[in-house]
Amino acid sequence: MQEQLQAAIAKQRDRVDYLEIRLEQSESTSISFRGPCLDAVDRSLTLVGGIRACHQGGWSFVTFNGLAELQDRTSEAISQAQLVGKEKTELASVEPIQDYVAVQLGRDPRGVPLTEKRQLMEEYNKLLLEFDPRIQTTSVNYRDRFGITYFVNSIGSCIVQERLDVSGAFGAIARGEGGLVRQGYESIHSRSDYSVLEGIEDRVRGAAERAIRQLEAQPVKGGQYTVVLDPYLAGVFIHEAFGHLSEADFVYENPRMQELLTLGKPLAIERLNVVDDATIPGLPGSIKYDDEGVPGQRKYLIKNGILNQRLHNRETAGKLHEAPTGNARAINATHPPIVRMTNTAIEAGDRSFQDMIKDIEEGVYAVRMLGGQTNGEMFTFAAAEGYMIRNGQLAEPVSDVTLTGNVFQTLKDIEAIGDDSVYLNGGCGKGGQMPLPVSVGGPHVRIKNVVVGGR
Repeated sequence: MQEQLQAAIAKQRDRVDYLEIRLEQSESTSISFRGPCLDAVDRSLTLVGGIRACHQGGWSFVTFNGLAELQDRTSEAISQAQLVGKEKTELASVEPIQDYVAVQLGRDPRGVPLTEKRQLMEEYNKLLLEFDPRIQTTSVNYRDRFGITYFVNSIGSCIVQERLDVSGAFGAIARGEGGLVRQGYESIHSRSDYSVLEGIEDRVRGAAERAIRQLEAQPVKGGQYTVVLDPYLAGVFIHEAFGHLSEADFVYENPRMQELLTLGKPLAIERLNVVDDATIPGLPGSIKYDDEGVPGQRKYLIKNGILNQRLHNRETAGKLHEAPTGNARAINATHPPIVRMTNTAIEAGDRSFQDMIKDIEEGVYAVRMLGGQTNGEMFTFAAAEGYMIRNGQLAEPVSDVTLTGNVFQTLKDIEAIGDDSVYLNGGCGKGGQMPLPVSVGGPHVRIKNVVVGGR
């Protein structure tokens, strides 16, 4: 396969400044339940590809569905790049790489009968439906996907990467008095082993437990509080509110952000360290090479409170005269790679959770994320669960907890960082490409003067 792609590159590489071809073979299975009903069972095999060409700063991207189209589609991509290019091509220099990256398999889902997968999801769905009479409906989704991506480019790289993703997503929706509706959610993911989805009754049940707890919670009284984020919400906060600001395609096109995000600038308390790490084994965002053939890396976005590094593809690194970071990613070969995060987290600190809350007279403990949005440096997040903190102890559950603020001020208002960091799987959206597999992580984080809105 790679020989055909290399031959197509060799014939036409001299016509443009840069040329690459990605070809992806994949097979996938998905099963979904909605309430008591089996909603869908899908099985698919795909062969798709994408060609990118760059000439005089102008980019083109063309997709194809079979090798018979390869020469024609390559010529089309080159012609389009030549048509739009009017400036100088600026790509950070990287070394050519030849490599084959194989998956280290546990129980391969491709060898698990479809009936067994369906039965397992049906059992989990039944567990949610029968948990409490107030559970009105459920959402249970299973997916496995094994893919092989072939990548060749005009600088001489030839990289083949296998990837397996196995995931289960479990949601429960509860209805209480007066038509009040609450939901709980749980998800599980593996890069190597179907068995991760077996024997997880307690975790699945947790989705229903959270939905029912929130039915019984009273709306939080709006105001300004000291807030403690759980590791999940801390990870989502740093991903959404700060991680996207670190993506260099956003920075180099935005003069205001260039001023706010000058490398070497103090942004946070000295104890804060934020990483984007593609090298951690087994996480959804982990990659050996990105979709431009650049090795995945561990980067400190913030180090000791100082803005230390940005996330780049080769073009943004070239334009900003910085080193490429291995953050060019696409959801599949029919989309061009853009600057994306991998596994983004706050590094653990030195405070226990109990020590973190012991001197809070009245505060809020915010758990998981229900939804949210960011607009430049401003953010609003809705926690999935909340609890009041009173006199150093967790107290009654509260609902409708929304957190609002300015990310740069919030980074300076952090008072304590927990010693209990974890990573959780997620899916990120950007530029019409979603969900891209990522992880978010962190420890418990205590922040002062957070605006909390209730109902």
